[in-house]
Amino acid sequence: MTNPFHTHRLLRNGLTMTLYTACKVSRTWEMTICAPEPFYQERIFTGAGGVPIFGIVAIPKNPKGTIVGTYGITGSLEQQWFLRLLGRKAFAQGYAVVLFDWRAHGKTAELSPTLTSDGLYEGEDFVRIAAEAKTIGCPAPFWFTGFSLGGQLALWAVKAGQTIASWGQNLGLEESEIGGGAVICPNLDSNRSLSYLIKQPLGRYLEKAIARTLKKLAWQIYQAHPEAIDPAAINRANSIWGFDHELVIEQLGFSSVEEYYEASSALDLLPQLKKPTLILYAADDPMFDPAIIPDLQATCAENSALDLLLTAHGGHVGYISSKVCQ
Repeated sequence: MTNPFHTHRLLRNGLTMTLYTACKVSRTWEMTICAPEPFYQERIFTGAGGVPIFGIVAIPKNPKGTIVGTYGITGSLEQQWFLRLLGRKAFAQGYAVVLFDWRAHGKTAELSPTLTSDGLYEGEDFVRIAAEAKTIGCPAPFWFTGFSLGGQLALWAVKAGQTIASWGQNLGLEESEIGGGAVICPNLDSNRSLSYLIKQPLGRYLEKAIARTLKKLAWQIYQAHPEAIDPAAINRANSIWGFDHELVIEQLGFSSVEEYYEASSALDLLPQLKKPTLILYAADDPMFDPAIIPDLQATCAENSALDLLLTAHGGHVGYISSKVCQ
């Protein structure tokens, strides 16, 4: 691998690292950091198409820039410890921090029944959030970040920021004020990775666990907005693919889930990125098809704006280091 990362020998398996992080570190992470939780203020931002987006904002004295971030396929700000950890570190280093519940998640789902689009509209959401944050004291440069599916969204945000002159002239935000992006274990190719995941014995278990959470999320949206979502469709959505098939693609105008995944692919987006973008990716990530890695390496080698940190170990949004690596 191109970059060394050292972890405990028992965590040199991607699935083990992933499960250890989710089950153990999620409960003990506050013991590993000295930086306190910033004082966040709640704010409802306006995303693409007028969709309300719930977020929280913390601004230190004399901020040197702003981090705008969100999380992965499931969850909410209230329980996304990995994102809150990032917020603490960024704030401690002098950055303003804006974290948000993306479409169909957390308190944003209470505000709007608008479902996910895997970056097609969330990219613009990031930029509009940055523009609004600027009006309340969050300074440029703005850096977009996320992990897992949130990493895919952040990559789309970098693309949206590059083209702001063509669609966001009235936002009060210039393309030059977008710094770039930094993503951890981003989803890059849903078609390949989902097919890979369900073919693995333990991968099928992970997929079913995610699907159950997505169904729960859909029922929460139904409870808040019963007129906007078909309960029969929710009942039929028993997989990640099924969730997108039953609830998402028709509203976005796609004829198939595969077409939708192809359109939202972040791997195909990477050659278009011109802003500095850091990609931290583990070769043993159990969620993603390993066959993606050579394509990722080739793409990053051809685009000087992309900085790929590819590690042999790390799992999916794990990266629990050994003492040697600290």
